[in-house]
Amino acid sequence: MSYEERQIRIGDIKSLLEQGYQIEVDSPDGWVGVNFFIDKGLHEEYVLSMNSGEFVLINAEHLFETSVGWVSARELNGAGEVEFLTKRGYEKGSVSHTGNMIPIVDINVEHENHRYYTNGISSHNTGVGKSLFMCHCASNNLTQGKNVLYITMEMAEEKIAERIDANLLNVTVDELSTLPKEAYDKKISRVKEKTVGKLVIKEYPTAGAGSAHFRHLINELRIKRNFVPDVIYIDYLNICSSSRIKSGSNANSYTLIKSIAEELRGLAVEFNVPVVSATQTTRGGFGNSDVELTDTAESFGLPATADLMFALVATEEMEALNQLMVKQLKNRYNDPTINKKFVIGIDRAKMRLYNVEASAQTLTDDTPVFNTTRSGQSMDSDKRNKFKALTV
Repeated sequence: MSYEERQIRIGDIKSLLEQGYQIEVDSPDGWVGVNFFIDKGLHEEYVLSMNSGEFVLINAEHLFETSVGWVSARELNGAGEVEFLTKRGYEKGSVSHTGNMIPIVDINVEHENHRYYTNGISSHNTGVGKSLFMCHCASNNLTQGKNVLYITMEMAEEKIAERIDANLLNVTVDELSTLPKEAYDKKISRVKEKTVGKLVIKEYPTAGAGSAHFRHLINELRIKRNFVPDVIYIDYLNICSSSRIKSGSNANSYTLIKSIAEELRGLAVEFNVPVVSATQTTRGGFGNSDVELTDTAESFGLPATADLMFALVATEEMEALNQLMVKQLKNRYNDPTINKKFVIGIDRAKMRLYNVEASAQTLTDDTPVFNTTRSGQSMDSDKRNKFKALTV
């Protein structure tokens, strides 16, 4: 296959994908493939302006890679100059909120770091909502009186805590820092009345910890803080390390991910506690709303090891309705054909999931829905070319 390198607008990627191009975009990890494009509709405009002259138009939730980690445009607004990761290294810039309404689009890339360059600035790609889903479940566990251990390998501890706080207090993430003291105290009092579980959040560097580190953490929490988790969330499995396969051993991804999955399942059995984590799908899976076990990225050893596995599906139609479809892929505890697919609502601002009306469940028929894969379709030879794009 030949390569053509060109600078294009990110909004042009949709039509190129529909024409059958395989697109790669530049990133801090080299050229990475584009899985899918998503139109997010109208949002309030935020602008990242670099001192060097580059700028990016984004919405409040867009994440940028800074010298202190991934931070959203909402949190950067009014924070003054911050160091952002660019193709030239860390450079200073600032984010402002214009209040205008603009159409927002995004892409998802095929790399565990989920980042790409926009105007030479490292941005975090769009996601279906794995972390949001786990934060919501963690919040719900707390209200049920369960002790929750949340291990994050990607997002900072403070950001996970902020998401869980927003969920429990039923406010947007943006409102957390601006709530009047009286209103805040009232909400905290109500949360205390119905939440008796304890929460511990622990951050590890990406690929810097595995089951051995988690085992030590669990024992340490039990001895020093009298904390025994009822459920453990790990965000997320593919960026954990393996205790059996050492870094630099040149093990293939199938062996590595299978090893990590087996070690985490062993940890769950050892401490008699459920371990919840997440993974990605393959590129074909990203473009298909009827995801199967075979669409699991990197290693089929992961679904072979898991006891319960389900997919979160977000098509453009569902995004417009603030909905997610959940599809059971594997279930060792019950018949997976019972409630095989169902739809839930998602409130990204408050980091919450909610039940939708019964009429929305018609989306879960067994008929094919929103399948955008191109297998079996003929393409002209010139459309098979891989397309390298510098997004602006």
